[in-house]
Amino acid sequence: MPAASTEASTRVGAGSDTTVPSPSSTPSASPAASAAPAAAPDTRVDLGTPAYRRMSLALFLAGVATFALLYSTQALLPLISASYGSSVSDVSWTVAAATGGLALFVIPMSALSERFGRRATMTGAVAVAVGIGLVVPFAPSLGVLVALRAVQGAALAGLPASATAYLAEEVRPRALITAIGLYVAGNSVGGMSGRVLTGWVAQEWGWRVALAVLGVLAVACAVAFRMLLPEPKHFTRGSLRPGVVVRTVRDHLGNPLLRRLYAIGALFMTVFGGVYTVIGYRLTQEPFSLPQGVVGSVFLVYLVGTVSASASGRLVGRFGRRGTLYLSGALTAAGLLVSLSDRLPAVLLGLVLVTGGFFAGHSAASSAVSGTALHGRAQAAALYQSAYYVGSSVGSTVGAVAFHAAGWGGTVAVGLLAVAGVAGITLLGTLAARRPAVAA
Repeated sequence: MPAASTEASTRVGAGSDTTVPSPSSTPSASPAASAAPAAAPDTRVDLGTPAYRRMSLALFLAGVATFALLYSTQALLPLISASYGSSVSDVSWTVAAATGGLALFVIPMSALSERFGRRATMTGAVAVAVGIGLVVPFAPSLGVLVALRAVQGAALAGLPASATAYLAEEVRPRALITAIGLYVAGNSVGGMSGRVLTGWVAQEWGWRVALAVLGVLAVACAVAFRMLLPEPKHFTRGSLRPGVVVRTVRDHLGNPLLRRLYAIGALFMTVFGGVYTVIGYRLTQEPFSLPQGVVGSVFLVYLVGTVSASASGRLVGRFGRRGTLYLSGALTAAGLLVSLSDRLPAVLLGLVLVTGGFFAGHSAASSAVSGTALHGRAQAAALYQSAYYVGSSVGSTVGAVAFHAAGWGGTVAVGLLAVAGVAGITLLGTLAARRPAVAA
């Protein structure tokens, strides 16, 4: 989405350097025209300013807390299976319930964000989520653990849609892709640190202590986030009336470009959810037989996602949105195929490619959503997040079932089908862009 069109959609005339001629220089101008006010300066945050750095750090930490909590059980699934005597498909619900809860509640939470403000909604969401994170380690049964994780995911739903809407309102268009990329990079750091930390702690003291330590880390991130995040200056209060929300959602779903972006986010996350839910089981089995701490350290691969998410703005600038999506899909598919090897270095290389491709594609798609929506940005972002986390729930569940039935090759097959879907939908966008009067 060109920066100019994004600018027009958010603040008419913002940033314009056009001056209104004075009456003396335009004697034929009408009194109404000569009295027209000059365009207001754009007061949104720009790249490189102290406010931009503070905002970016706050949302980076929010991303760390979100992903650390949302996927806190993923690296621990083999230990949780042994503790409760449950199968891989049953225990995978500790991940699917959290992402499913987020997917179901992200649209209602976005409506609260439109009414009560982005910062208030994000603060409440992260406070409830970290509170539940301190209770989760004491779950007496798998059923209670899954229920707590579902509620935790529902609470976290207030963060993702509000964060991208906050950035779209408070940051200048030319800085938006980079700002959202940094937020997504925080997601990757949270996912990595949570899994690495829990892996090593669980190896020494068990999975319950590991989740407790992660909960304390999330509390620290939440406090720092609230202290750093600037008060919004460009928020316009919306309506909580169901009819207004339904019309806004219907408008977004009627936009062909947004529909394609929602589907792309879901399919990318289907791959990622399936791969990272199952990889712990694969690496603890033959021929690898890695201990839990080493398996947790494998998630250091998430650092690749931090880099690729942060670089997504440059990739879109060089290759365009669709070019970046094609590249991301190709990297993800290549990583899936390489990971079929029974050699550990090849498996790790495959994870690097899958992770880099996923985060670059996710950043490009999510930033395009924020730039495309002409109104109700929280709902537009919420629909993307809902589709995205539905993809995560499907990927983690179907990927686990496929692994149980056909081994790692089954999980890879599910991922390749999802990548083929990304390529096909992006191709539809490319063809639509070549037709006159059709939005790309």
